[in-house]
Amino acid sequence: MLFYIFAALAVISGIYMVLTRNLLYAGFSLLVTLLSIAGIYVLLFADFLAVTQLMVYVGGVLVLILFGIMLSSRVSDKSVLSENTNTVWGPTVAGLILIGLSYAIIKANVGALPWLQIADTNVLGQGKSTVQSIGIKMMTDFVVPFELASLLLLIALIGAAYVATDKKEEV
Repeated sequence: MLFYIFAALAVISGIYMVLTRNLLYAGFSLLVTLLSIAGIYVLLFADFLAVTQLMVYVGGVLVLILFGIMLSSRVSDKSVLSENTNTVWGPTVAGLILIGLSYAIIKANVGALPWLQIADTNVLGQGKSTVQSIGIKMMTDFVVPFELASLLLLIALIGAAYVATDKKEEV
């Protein structure tokens, strides 16, 4: 039952996010969508994905988008509106994708998957948390790609700070 509540929240807020013209409302609707997806991850016992969803998307990306929308609004006493006036193709394509994904989910027979039946009988019984096994793999087998990704993110952060600085031309 809780899954259906989170799924309905994700779908309704996603639809509202696509259809609204107010960018700030769209950003807050994205917040509800991302939080409900994190709730679905918790229900699936994917604790690492849930924490990653909260930390990276909700904590980082969404806050960055919301601050960008709120701080870049130079027009006073007016809400920031999207300039998109095409309201036919977006909902049509989204509806077709929804119909196709719904058909695939119904035909998939997800309840018969063997790993799901095993997880149903042994829910956090003797098994370790996924965070522990991912952390061990990350710090042993994949330490070089992890450090390269962190270096790339640091370079992107320095570049973003440089682009955001106020450049005054000296004569």
